Amino acid sequence: MEFSHVPVLFEECMDALRIRADGTYVDGTLGGAGHGSGICGRLGAEGRFIGIDRDADALKAASLRLFKREEGGCRIDLVQSNYSDIRSVLQQLGIPAIDGALLDLGVSSFQLDNPGRGFSYMNEAPLDMRMNADDSLTAEDVVNGYSAEELARIIRDYGEERWAGRIADFIVRARAEKRLTSTFELVDVIKAAVPASARRDGPHPAKRTFQALRIEVNDELGQLRTAVDDFIDCLAPGGRLAIISFHSLEDRIVKESFQKRLNPCICPPDLPVCVCGRKPDIKKVTRKPVTASAAELEANPRARSAKLRVVEKLERES
Repeated sequence: MEFSHVPVLFEECMDALRIRADGTYVDGTLGGAGHGSGICGRLGAEGRFIGIDRDADALKAASLRLFKREEGGCRIDLVQSNYSDIRSVLQQLGIPAIDGALLDLGVSSFQLDNPGRGFSYMNEAPLDMRMNADDSLTAEDVVNGYSAEELARIIRDYGEERWAGRIADFIVRARAEKRLTSTFELVDVIKAAVPASARRDGPHPAKRTFQALRIEVNDELGQLRTAVDDFIDCLAPGGRLAIISFHSLEDRIVKESFQKRLNPCICPPDLPVCVCGRKPDIKKVTRKPVTASAAELEANPRARSAKLRVVEKLERES
């Protein structure tokens, strides 16, 4: 399948990273290398780019795009790994610190548009949803193996679905008759569970449940909680971290993680002065999340929910 990828908030990301020609930069969610090719295009021969992705197919497609360049371009390292493993990736590459990094969260366009991966409720496919095909847990395992209570929890917490309990009950009832193995089988169960009055307006009735399953299968929120701090720790002074989120759960984690670094004091609130000695090691580059322009939304509707937050690593106090 051809990898067609439209990078979200492209110019905003390039500006925010403030790319130096001789710097070292990481795209932790390489995907189709839309952002990655932009970073490489701004690096010189002394620069270095590290692209990380869990998906081997994405890395193959990205390599075709990134290595189609003239001689004298930057050094490129592509690594199949989870972005939450940034510390070990950099250690293996012998890189002590980086000058900038980008995380474009969620499922990539390639994964979503590839019917065989099972991410989309619009296409018939096996219930898979793994970003890394070598991982063991699949959406089929979750749908057929989790209890009604567990299913309701993840659909409610990760999908923010008001009918989570009802959908979970319908899934358990359906799988008692036949194991659910395909996306359309699951979609039919969800449609039966969601009342007709609730299906008339709003998004597709399966959208939130499919999002919840994808997050559970790939441990997306757990990986993100680990990654934000680790990426900040890996930044050189003056280095910047840019993160694009697409739903409130991701954005909340990013915002709260940044805030803990911006205000790390753990003193009791009634103390008149700070005595713990903890100082912030980052500063905000974006006061509010950056969102897509009207022109970008017209060209790429998937950018509608995108929010970009950026921080910069401070110089260490002597």
